[in-house]
Amino acid sequence: MLASVVVTATVSGTAIAQAGRDYIYIVGSSTVYPFATVVAERFGRGTEFKTPKVEATGSGGGLKLFCDGVGVDFPDIANASRAIKQSEVDNCASNGVTEIVEVKTGYDGIVIANAIAATSVNLSRADIFLALAREVPGENEGELIENPYKTWSDVNAELPDVRIEVLGPPPTSGTRDAFVELAMEGGCTSIPWIRALRNTDTDSYKTICHTIREDGAFVEAGENDNLIVQKLEANPNAFGIFGFSFLDQNAEKVKGAKVDGVAPTFDAIADGDYPVSRPLFFYVKKAHVDVIPGLRGFLREFTSERAWGDEGYLSDRGLIPMPEEERGSVAARVRDLTPLSMVSQ
Repeated sequence: MLASVVVTATVSGTAIAQAGRDYIYIVGSSTVYPFATVVAERFGRGTEFKTPKVEATGSGGGLKLFCDGVGVDFPDIANASRAIKQSEVDNCASNGVTEIVEVKTGYDGIVIANAIAATSVNLSRADIFLALAREVPGENEGELIENPYKTWSDVNAELPDVRIEVLGPPPTSGTRDAFVELAMEGGCTSIPWIRALRNTDTDSYKTICHTIREDGAFVEAGENDNLIVQKLEANPNAFGIFGFSFLDQNAEKVKGAKVDGVAPTFDAIADGDYPVSRPLFFYVKKAHVDVIPGLRGFLREFTSERAWGDEGYLSDRGLIPMPEEERGSVAARVRDLTPLSMVSQ
């Protein structure tokens, strides 16, 4: 989904002169990209402002660009499929980006998908950890060995006897961050002695649970989810990792594996039954609002019921809406441009 959307429209010369840039500039998560794009396109069609430029750079890459500074040379918004990290907030502050407005947009599930024609599987999070971790438990308690598993049936005799090949996002991706936290760590904690490390040696615990093998079983496929789908169609034995919304948009080509017995469906994610789900966000520079033409209006459109509501056009694209009360509180903070530091107080 490495793409950008720019459509011209009429903007007053005064606004252009004031801003130095006559369109909204958005970067970040490839998972949030399709949602931001559809809002941007509707905003461009329905107002006198240009359609915002939206680029998929990955959550980490987008937040790096966002935090590089204030002014028209830097993005106004960073999409993220995870919450911003304190280290990123600190980096922003060091570059003068001191008032950041967090906008939680809804929920998404992370799916492990394969081709429609391939065998359907039910993976436990323990299966996922054992298949993809760099090191796994050996025969003795406390022992770690380099991952020896070559096939899914090596991991679990009930799984297919095919080579482990999983196409997934790079380290700059919020989907990667959420996957290792929710799926890998979720499986890692099924091993009692590793789970105990969480309280005694946090660094070792995270290293074991979050480090993905680099011997070819996991293939970094970049931020282009379309490319992953093409490769899954070409190789029915491979699996791919991406957001539910992309699965939903490509349901005629790929299907999601069950995780811990639960299929990745809209209702299962909304109800919290599907175990690998996460909230989605975007971040806005308060200093850019009312300077960049249309930015306040874009925020109002994204947080409107017609966009992110239960029957909104974003749910048609696979976004799982937040409960109505939560949408109301987030929309109020966005309207008031309440910065992160105030939300936590």
